[in-house]
Amino acid sequence: MKTSVILTLLGPDRPGLVSALAARASAGGANWMESRMAQLAGQFAGVVRLEVEEAAAGRLEEMLRGLETEGLRIVIERGVVPAAVSLHRIQLDLVGHDRPGIVRDISAVLARHGVSIEALETACESASMSGEPLFRARAALVAPAGVALDAVRDDLEALANELMVDLEFNDAGGPTIAA
Repeated sequence: MKTSVILTLLGPDRPGLVSALAARASAGGANWMESRMAQLAGQFAGVVRLEVEEAAAGRLEEMLRGLETEGLRIVIERGVVPAAVSLHRIQLDLVGHDRPGIVRDISAVLARHGVSIEALETACESASMSGEPLFRARAALVAPAGVALDAVRDDLEALANELMVDLEFNDAGGPTIAA
C-alpha cells in the first residue's frame, strides 16, 4: 500500500537543492507527486508530496533528514486520506494598493464561511502608472457543497469596497467529489 510523505523545506537558496532532494526521494523509492517551491528573500522554501510504499516510508524519511546537514530545515509528515466529500471549486483574484492586513481580512471572511484555501499566490509589484506598491493575489478555493456562495461573494465584495481593492470571485466548476 502506498502512502504520501509531505515535506516542508526552508534554507538558504543555492543551486542544486531540488536536485539533491529529488535524488534522495528517488533513492528512497518515492515518486514525486506535487510540489510548490520558491526563492523568497534569498531563502529556498518548498512543500513537496512524495508517494512511497508504506514499508519504505521510514527509510525514506531518514534519507530526507540527511538534507538537514546541508543547511535545510525539514518537517516531514505522513499524508492522511480525507473522506470523500462534495466540494465546490472557486477562483479568487484580487488586486489593489498594497497595505498590511489584506490577506488577514480576506482569509478571515473565507474561514467564517467554511471555505478553504487550496492554493494561494501573492505578489507586490509597482503599479504601471504611479509606481505605487500594488498587491495581487490569486487563490484556488474549495467550499463544501452546502456553503452559500452568494453570501461568501457578498461578504467579500463588501470587504473589497472597504479595502479599496478589485476582487473577482468566480465559479471554477460545479461540485466535485474529492477523496
